[in-house]
Amino acid sequence: MKIAIMTALFFLAGLSSTAFAAPALREYDILRSFPPGRLAAMAAGDMPDAKGLTGSNRINGSWLEAGPQRGSCRGVLANVALGDLAAADLAWKGIEVAFAHQRADGGFEAEVRPNGASAKPLGAAVETAFFFLQELGRAILVIRQSPHEAHFHDRIVALEPKIRRATDFITAGYDTIIANSSHAVNRIVIAAKAFGTCGVVLNDEKLIATSRKLIAHALTLRDKEGVFIENGGRDSSYNVVSILFGQVLALHVPIPEFEAALPAAIAWQLTRILPSGEVDVKGNTRTGVGAEKSYFGDPKNVNYNEVVLALTYYGLVHHDKAALEAADRVFAYSRSPAKSAKPTK
Repeated sequence: MKIAIMTALFFLAGLSSTAFAAPALREYDILRSFPPGRLAAMAAGDMPDAKGLTGSNRINGSWLEAGPQRGSCRGVLANVALGDLAAADLAWKGIEVAFAHQRADGGFEAEVRPNGASAKPLGAAVETAFFFLQELGRAILVIRQSPHEAHFHDRIVALEPKIRRATDFITAGYDTIIANSSHAVNRIVIAAKAFGTCGVVLNDEKLIATSRKLIAHALTLRDKEGVFIENGGRDSSYNVVSILFGQVLALHVPIPEFEAALPAAIAWQLTRILPSGEVDVKGNTRTGVGAEKSYFGDPKNVNYNEVVLALTYYGLVHHDKAALEAADRVFAYSRSPAKSAKPTK
């Protein structure tokens, strides 16, 4: 009888049907399973400069807002996974710089961007805060899963009251998230990731419930074939952002309804990966076609790192050979002279 029960359990564990929950996986272990050299290569651009600035703050040469500091969080978690604590400590400086700019209300100071816009108004202030928090919460959770929690323990404890104030701030601005980001579903998913991961960090079920509420809303923002809608249509860069951030959130907060939506979104995404590894941008509504510009006036193009990460995560979590092979091609292309020589539109 015991043998029969164990055989049945192994059979059920091996089923891929969405009727059964995926096995519990830790993000730390997935990061450790990346192909050799990939994680280090993709995290190289996330290290803060001498001022502790990352992303568009670093490009600007001075503080603009909190959202760009999310790069430092990625730098921390990547180097924790790689076991390089010296580099992780350097990346942590970017987190400290972000909180040095936290206001009494839990939001963050903001300056005028080069394009004249700013994260000072409430909706934009909430958005830049959740962009930062979604990677901060994730970084802390990866640290807790790693053998290196003790190294960061006191720093994390000291941050928790500040994270609490920041999550109170974005909670108060929940309605602005729905109003301002529903045209760009990836931002809804990113906000969900902020609430969910920080909710786990703070052991706050209300934050986690808000995360699930946002995911439920995001799932309504797909077309009939299951592709996430951006600015009224399909976009081969931003569809993958929704996939990536939702997939990462699902590693920390059970959201089986989102995971059930991933195969359709991935299926379309794979049709946009050319044999060369280049991402096809034909018909895109936002990236690669000159439709939108960055803070600095440059046209928004495909974020190849996020394409690689989304396909790698999905492939490793779901044992999907096609996704992993596509990730390999995209990664190779993104590092090739052909990519560097490609003109922007």
